[in-house]
Amino acid sequence: MAEHVIRLPDVGEGVAEAELVEWHVKVGDIVREDSLLGAVMTDKATVEIPSPVEGEVLWLGANVGDVVAVGSEIVRLRVAGEDGEAPAKEREPPPRPAAEAKPAPAPAKTPPPKPEPPAPTPAPAAAPPAPADRRAQAASPSFGRAPRPAGEKPLAAPAVRLRAREAGIDLRQVPGTGPGGRITHEDLDAFFARGPGGARAPALQPRTEVEDVKIVGLRRRIAEKMAVARQIPHITYVEEVDVTTLEELRASLNRQKRQDQTKLTLLPFLMRAMVRAVAEQPHLNALFDEEAGVLHQHAGVHIGIATQTPSGLMVPVVRHAEALDLWGAAAELARVAEAARTGMAARDELTGSTITITSLGAMGGVVTTPIINHPEVAIVGVNKIMVRPVWDGSGFVPRKMMNLSSSFDHRIVDGWDAAVFVQRIKTLLETPALIFIEG
Repeated sequence: MAEHVIRLPDVGEGVAEAELVEWHVKVGDIVREDSLLGAVMTDKATVEIPSPVEGEVLWLGANVGDVVAVGSEIVRLRVAGEDGEAPAKEREPPPRPAAEAKPAPAPAKTPPPKPEPPAPTPAPAAAPPAPADRRAQAASPSFGRAPRPAGEKPLAAPAVRLRAREAGIDLRQVPGTGPGGRITHEDLDAFFARGPGGARAPALQPRTEVEDVKIVGLRRRIAEKMAVARQIPHITYVEEVDVTTLEELRASLNRQKRQDQTKLTLLPFLMRAMVRAVAEQPHLNALFDEEAGVLHQHAGVHIGIATQTPSGLMVPVVRHAEALDLWGAAAELARVAEAARTGMAARDELTGSTITITSLGAMGGVVTTPIINHPEVAIVGVNKIMVRPVWDGSGFVPRKMMNLSSSFDHRIVDGWDAAVFVQRIKTLLETPALIFIEG
């Protein structure tokens, strides 16, 4: 047998190390060629590591959450050597030699054999306990003990779970006599038979379990970025916006859209308004290098869209929003957000934003305090739209109102500049026709 060493490959773009976020194998597993061994993450891009050969896993060189240098040994496999021997777990016993094809000799004439005494009848296998036996088992002194370790989920059919829930039974305290410890209706009957003291779980009881969850992968990178953002002196400015007219326009445009056009949400309108607003205040569309003391003001508006994914918060980027019309912005927004949610976003689609939008949609709350996406200097937060009574000079009328909660890096942006920026966006959203006027 030979040993094959697999090293962390060069994932490109000058990356010197990566974080191990997942193992798909364990020591002793047999892997085929191109089977996935694990995955590493670098700068929010996840790279899967396939096996180049077939073999048996002998050693794993890192734990989940470890940062591994490119070129480091990560897996050792036992593979077939020069003799072509297969891994131990895949060896099959050599086939038994077939009987030689020789004519069988004619049987000699011998007296008939004496009849053999009948073989003893094997004892029948033990039958599963009957319901009565289960009840007797449940009534034993050991029945009241914890039937399974803390944290282990009980096995039961949905009907059994429903019955237990309606009766106030904690299934973790019910021993199961079915296959693999599965809890049956008979087990519940036996538990009921023990009386009120054992049939119902206490309504309130202390729990002492502690689960340690290692922060790895994207969640750790988010934590690291939040730690950096904490160093930024934030100023948050909240303003109320009347989006009644904008919502009417949006609904009208969606009714008239072509089949190949993406449905409009509020965000494309906000993106177009931000493009107009930062043109008047270019220092808000910028990246601040505090170490060099330089503010990089960008002519192109690359809007990051904070997007919740199954792995955590990611910020895909709509590049050159200044060159996109309303429908183009909607299509690109939908594309990059879906790529992030499905894990298909490319590296350059997750980096390079110059200003960010954050929105929780219908769960946006009344007010939020967005955290700046370092090294940017501004982030615009969208809160949910609610119908509120608004005084129009002669009476209260229902209007669709929404708050914008925006944060700024106070080292670069003064409170006055922040207010001017948000008020400009407010004007454009409340009078959406202005968004389409060039110049």
